[in-house]
Order: sequence, then C-alpha cells, then structure tokens
Amino acid sequence: MNFLFSEFLRSKSAGKKIAFIALFTALSTITNMILEIKISDIQFSVSIAVSCLNGIVLGPVFGFVSCFVGDLIGFFLNSWGQLYYFWVGLSTGCFAFLSGIIFGIKSSKNYAVFIKILAFSIISFIVCTVCINSVGFYIYNRKIGFSDAFLSYVETAVGGKNTGFFVYLAYRLFFKGQCFNSLINYALLFIILPLIKSMPSLKDKLAL
Repeated sequence: MNFLFSEFLRSKSAGKKIAFIALFTALSTITNMILEIKISDIQFSVSIAVSCLNGIVLGPVFGFVSCFVGDLIGFFLNSWGQLYYFWVGLSTGCFAFLSGIIFGIKSSKNYAVFIKILAFSIISFIVCTVCINSVGFYIYNRKIGFSDAFLSYVETAVGGKNTGFFVYLAYRLFFKGQCFNSLINYALLFIILPLIKSMPSLKDKLAL
C-alpha cells in the first residue's frame, strides 16, 4: 500500500494532486466552519464522514494532512471564541488516515464496502473518539477544573466525587451526545459510500 496517496490520486499529475489536496482541505475547512455546532468541549458535525471521504480520495497521509490543516484553518477563521484544541485536529486527521488504509485494501466482493465501513466505524471510534479526543479533553479539563455540569453529573449518576476517565468518558459519549454524533456520521457513510460505489463513473476509480 502507498501511504502517501490513494490509488485514485497516484495516477494524477502533480498539478492535479495539488488541486485535489487543496479542494479537500477547503472541504474540511468549510465543514469545521459551517457544518458544525460547538457547545463547550463538545462538537456536533459531519466531520467524521467528511474526513473518511478525504482519506478515501487522497490516501492515508495526505488525507490526514488535509483534515488536520482544514481543522486548523477552520479554527482561525471561526474560533467561536474558544481555545485551539490540537487533539481535535489530530483525531480529525486520524479519521482520514484510518479510512485511507482501510478503504485502500482491494477487494472484488460487492459486500466489501460494507465490511470496510463497519471496520472503519469500530476502529476509528475507539482510536479517535474514545482515545484521542476524550483523553485530550479529559486531561485538559482535569487541569483547568471540571465544569459544574460534569460535577453535577458525577453527583447524580455516579455518586460521590469520582472524576476518573471512564466516568468522564460516559459523560461525554452519552450525556453530551458524542456517541450519537458518531452513529449519525457512520450511518451517513453506510448510505453515501454504497451509492458512490454504484456509480459507473466512480466505482472503478475509488477503492471501495
């Protein structure tokens, strides 16, 4: 496997490679600026689905770069008055990196696209949402002090003052809705990618 470019992009000229990378970086930027709702440290968006598409079209490495840079540019253009959380950009890039690897595996089976989406959904949720994003926010919030909302959740749902990582993880995934945000994004992939695969003009160009 070529980790720099997808099979689709490897056949393009240098100029077209740059154009595609710029296009999908702009798409990531727009996603972070417009197609996103931020509430404290929680983000509701379609960034997972967009990052997955970036990785499929560009490949693992340049998909990662495109999404990371897009997240950074999106923050500077529309920061919503918040600090820059670098781990969010890292996880966004990792979504693309993982999709570039998983969807870069060739298979002639018609149902392969569904297996790849399922594999991407499980692996990316664990690596990006649970590990990178949630750990990053947990360390940050532990350092600056947990919000009153989280402390109230601990008191009500757990009892006592247990502010351990797994308590915070449950709070972030279920009480603050990140689990449902992820499910919506993965559901979109189960709809969009099979449709792309069914298009004669695209099915032989993208590794799905």
